[in-house]
Amino acid sequence: MAKVRSNSAFERLTDRFARLPGIGRRSAERIAFYLLKASTQEAEQLAEAITAFKRDQKVCGECGNVTESDPCAICADGERDAGQVLVVEQPSDVASLEQTGVYGGVYHVLMGRLAPLEGVGPGELNIDRLVARVRGGKVREVILGTNPTLEGDGTSLYLAERLESMGVEVTRLARGIPTGSLLAVASKAVLSDAIQSRHAMEDG
Repeated sequence: MAKVRSNSAFERLTDRFARLPGIGRRSAERIAFYLLKASTQEAEQLAEAITAFKRDQKVCGECGNVTESDPCAICADGERDAGQVLVVEQPSDVASLEQTGVYGGVYHVLMGRLAPLEGVGPGELNIDRLVARVRGGKVREVILGTNPTLEGDGTSLYLAERLESMGVEVTRLARGIPTGSLLAVASKAVLSDAIQSRHAMEDG
């Protein structure tokens, strides 16, 4: 006989959390239980933050970054080099790279990386928009700035294969960033060196 799940507030909240990427049933239950023990004020602040985020935040139609305006401030900046596009996995990577102050081009945010075992394929990422930008004819260089992980490297190789046949120069960040680390936690100096010492994909 099938088990009938309770329709309590706890179960409904857990079900909602479990729908989020990367959060399984047990993690969802831990979050719900944490909120159960938290103060009413803390729970209300979380609810308000989610509501405000949904109300105020947008996705830039050009680069895919999270922003409060469309296009985002970087894409709308006429002094940025629109012919140079740095591809990253997450909005946090853009923030980290911007702190270096050495990159004058624009970005493209994939919102993830290829991970076949997790069901993340090209269709789940912001890749078609990148291809469309390159086909538009204004992009001369695409810098692959995915994280130096197995999935990040696989994503870069996939993108390089798709883009190089389109006549655009494809480079990647230099390996001053240790393998297995994340751009979002690298120091400004390391990121600056990685940008300035980028090299062509075929160089290895």
